[in-house]
Amino acid sequence: MRIRDIPQENRPRERMKKLGLGALSDAEVLALILQKGTRSDNVIDMSNKLIAKYELSKLSSLSLTELSTINGIGEAKATQILAAFELNRRIPLFTGSKISCAKDVFDKYHLRMKDLKQETFMVLVLDTKHTIIKEEIISIGTLNSALIHPREIFKTAIRESGHAIIILHNHPSGDCMPSDEDLKITKILKDGSVIMNIALLDHIIIGTDTFWSWANA
Repeated sequence: MRIRDIPQENRPRERMKKLGLGALSDAEVLALILQKGTRSDNVIDMSNKLIAKYELSKLSSLSLTELSTINGIGEAKATQILAAFELNRRIPLFTGSKISCAKDVFDKYHLRMKDLKQETFMVLVLDTKHTIIKEEIISIGTLNSALIHPREIFKTAIRESGHAIIILHNHPSGDCMPSDEDLKITKILKDGSVIMNIALLDHIIIGTDTFWSWANA
């Protein structure tokens, strides 16, 4: 069935206008992003097939090349899909949450970071009660002490009047054990925290299903 053959009130865009995005199925939301289907499948059918084959969690972890080779997707639609997932990852989900230990951080950020294809370095800024008041991505790509400068880390904390920070990043390999560079970065930031009088509470590395904590090492 072509999308034009679906009654107008049942099309994703019209349903969204009437009921809101929350009332739409996963396939309908994906259809709004893709906009067009193929000659053999309308956009809703194509979205249903994609989700049935990959599931949303796996779809979000595919590369541009992998997505582009799927029938009916191509590079333009693949870019749209990846951009939508990336925006979702960047939304600060846990501002206002209290952190009492490294596992609290792991529990909150594990699903968000475990499948990322590149190392993503984040800083969490905390108040005196260890409540997150700001989360910010500092760097994406292989970590290097020449690129992770204390000035960039503590600038965020100063701007937010933070009392302490926690830094975290993922290992795409799934192995959470720190590299020599990870330990070097931690030492640099620890020394910087003393100078800035903003406590570095922890450096947490997220793996596939576990984590490493500098504070508990």
